[in-house]
Amino acid sequence: MTPLDHAYAQMAADDADDAARLTYYERLAESELVCLTDGEAREGAVTPKLFPLEDGPYVLAFDSDEKLSAFTGITNTYAALPGRVIARQLAGQGVGLAVNLGADSAMLLPPEAVDWLAGTLDHAPEQAEAVPTAFLPPQVPQRLLDALGQKLAHAGGLASHALLAGVSYSDGRHGHLLAFIGAREEAEEALARSAAEALTFSGIDAGEMDVVCLPDGPAARRMAEIGMRLDMPAPQAPERPANRAPGTDPERPPRLR
Repeated sequence: MTPLDHAYAQMAADDADDAARLTYYERLAESELVCLTDGEAREGAVTPKLFPLEDGPYVLAFDSDEKLSAFTGITNTYAALPGRVIARQLAGQGVGLAVNLGADSAMLLPPEAVDWLAGTLDHAPEQAEAVPTAFLPPQVPQRLLDALGQKLAHAGGLASHALLAGVSYSDGRHGHLLAFIGAREEAEEALARSAAEALTFSGIDAGEMDVVCLPDGPAARRMAEIGMRLDMPAPQAPERPANRAPGTDPERPPRLR
């Protein structure tokens, strides 16, 4: 069972559970998917293989080589890409995404669902200025903590750690503050986007959480006394096999034509 399989099972168990549905989309965006292609990559671009279904063309993608082989039964050319990249490159083209066909977690995402996912992923957090006056113990749902844990697991090495606390501002506003401590300068926007996605996919309709990058100074130490520490262990570099299928090199992802 892959993380996407587990998310699908939770979603299928209750059609009315919007939080489980959002979690599925989050896992889909985070998963590396193998996408069937028409031939080998050329000049850094690949052409996804389109399959005509009743409601239009679909691209086939699987979250494991085994699922792909079990469905097709033959050797195929494919590209390995994060689900978020596939959604963004298919958005606006009237193409759906067929995920894990032939498996228990089979799912058809129509073009409008692909467009929604791409738009959600591209939603940038708003910039604002505010002066904190007090930090408070955080009071957030467990599902937000789970979503943050998933995001920070993919962001290890971009900051030393994160701190989460309630906050009061000089203008009377109250909310929560997520502070990345010792963040790399070039990673600040990516960290803010990850936090925004965690809030969106947690299913909290009226949630508000500000994000800031802080040095390890007085403000960070005060937050650490009151708030919650979220560790961000640096990822270990995986060993690369000598021969890789098209698109499996994370430093040179192909483009979908």
